[in-house]
Amino acid sequence: MAGERQARVADRIRVVLAERLEKGLRDPRLGFVTITDVKVTGDLQHASVFYTVMGDEALRADTAAALKSASGLLRTEVGKHLNTRLTPSLEFFLDAIPENADHIAALLREARERDAAVAGLASTATYAGDADPYVKSRDADDDVAAAPTSDVANDASDDDGSDDNDDASDGDAKASATS
Repeated sequence: MAGERQARVADRIRVVLAERLEKGLRDPRLGFVTITDVKVTGDLQHASVFYTVMGDEALRADTAAALKSASGLLRTEVGKHLNTRLTPSLEFFLDAIPENADHIAALLREARERDAAVAGLASTATYAGDADPYVKSRDADDDVAAAPTSDVANDASDDDGSDDNDDASDGDAKASATS
């Protein structure tokens, strides 16, 4: 239940700060700021505000200084709109989401380029030996089809109860015994 309250307070702080920054501060150092996330401690005493700034590194540094100097004013604004006993202190952190997204996009672009290079090499590649070293020639296939499949098949036909070869050998044995 405390986690739900933290989430509600954090969301409310994010909305209040975004509305206040949309109205603008009287600080010329402030750039185009977007509040991306707010994290509130379990006791609702401290809030970490994550933001992004469009622009170069100098503009980011100026915006960080402007937000730090305006933190008291912004805390007062948050206190007016929250129904809590204490107003949380605000601490601003530059969010690294855009830089991370650019880095991931660069990695994906590099992976696509490498995949294209490998596909290009694979399209012109040939086998080092035969295409399939296990494929037999057609003549060898015909010889295998004409030959008996195995000796086991011949032995199974002898066990069908008929004594084709056995009778001849028995007759020879009987003939030699009578003579």
